[in-house]
Amino acid sequence: MSKPVPMTHSETFDEMQHLRKPEPFNLAKFLYNSEEGTVMGRDRTSWAKIGIFYIIFYGVLAALVAICMWAFFLTLDPRIPKWKLESSIIGTNPGLGFRPLPPVDNVESTLIWYKGTQYENYKHWTDSLDEFLEVYKVPGLTPGRGQNIYNCDYNQPPPRGQVCDVDIKAWAPCTKENNYSYHKSSPCIFLKLNKIYDWRPDFYNNSQTLPADMPSSLKNHISELEKTDPIKLNTIWVSCEGENPADQENIGVVKYYPIRGFPGYFYPYQNSEGYLSPLVAVHFERPKSGIIINVECKAWARNIKHDRKDRIGSVHYELLID
Repeated sequence: MSKPVPMTHSETFDEMQHLRKPEPFNLAKFLYNSEEGTVMGRDRTSWAKIGIFYIIFYGVLAALVAICMWAFFLTLDPRIPKWKLESSIIGTNPGLGFRPLPPVDNVESTLIWYKGTQYENYKHWTDSLDEFLEVYKVPGLTPGRGQNIYNCDYNQPPPRGQVCDVDIKAWAPCTKENNYSYHKSSPCIFLKLNKIYDWRPDFYNNSQTLPADMPSSLKNHISELEKTDPIKLNTIWVSCEGENPADQENIGVVKYYPIRGFPGYFYPYQNSEGYLSPLVAVHFERPKSGIIINVECKAWARNIKHDRKDRIGSVHYELLID
């Protein structure tokens, strides 16, 4: 029997090098190997197991999220916010807004500027008011507003499930037919109090307890009303004045329609279907032309605080009529 011929050192080294040398990576073969029937290194059975696992995993995850969301929405009422008044982000001090607003390309401005005799110049402002007031003129534009409208008054608050009507005819001369008086260089500005769910105003309805900083014209108005029609004292009062002494001199006569404030029977706001906020039309009868007039309007109730810096309970805008 012949003995095996031992390999030399060089032969052993060459064979080991051959065994260690990896095959070059073939991307096409990795993506699909026709010989082994694999895709990306796995056969159909392996891929099926992975697919079933992830379908079950994400299905269970989606079901858990759906159950959590369902349980969460059970705690919410579509009409009543979960956090109200002091617990809410907006708090208990309503803000005051004005319309019309400047064009969207100048959104940070509060200047109402036009030439009273030029239709194309004041057209933006009247068109803006038309758009804003459309929901007050066409009940169908507000979801649920129709049969539930009630003719409220100070001694006739709205019954449950009904909302107060807003009489647009009472805004005259601040009406569309009159171009909101812009063509006469005596523009109308509409004021609106921000809605806060379940907020109840604490009215200034006693002329003996009015704040010292309330305008004298408003104090006189409340005193007269106290003698002639005291039931209307439950109103959130409104005042619009020149912000500085020069502005007060240039602003001219200011009138308010339909009354000088927001009637108390519109409150509290409780997100009733078809509800629309009351408005006050402020008519500047003869402001001085050719000069910027800074105007500050305030809402007055015992539980409305004013801060000129933060514009709490008030709103600022400017008038410039050439």
